[in-house]
Amino acid sequence: MSKLPKYFIIEAQALPEVYLKVAEAKQALELGEVQTINQAVRQVGISRSAFYKYKDAVRPFNDMLHGRIVTIQILLKDEPGNLSAILSQFAETGANILTINQSIPTSGRAAVTIAAETGGMKNELETLIQQIEQNDSVLRCEILAG
Repeated sequence: MSKLPKYFIIEAQALPEVYLKVAEAKQALELGEVQTINQAVRQVGISRSAFYKYKDAVRPFNDMLHGRIVTIQILLKDEPGNLSAILSQFAETGANILTINQSIPTSGRAAVTIAAETGGMKNELETLIQQIEQNDSVLRCEILAG
């Protein structure tokens, strides 16, 4: 029998409701919306035992990447200023760019790989990815590693 990986990335909508409620309770505590675990679990409608059972195992994806190095690959249209606009989006979020690699453009497209440290980001990594994807010059954007 093969050994399963230690971690999985699963879309939130596919998770059992208890996991989402544990994440919601943790967020309420972190944001100071509630002062105690009792208040947090009552607010989201789960038991304390469910909270304690899953609290260390349930974390949003962006929490897993906070303070880490992520590698993002972006496929851009080969037009002047496109890479500069993307780099500006990184700068606005506070991501610290460590490396930039760009392939030689072919067929009007260029693949750009950016490694960045996420510890100083003002926004969530998901927000940055969404902003990049909304750029008309971006054909594809994905996280390769993190």
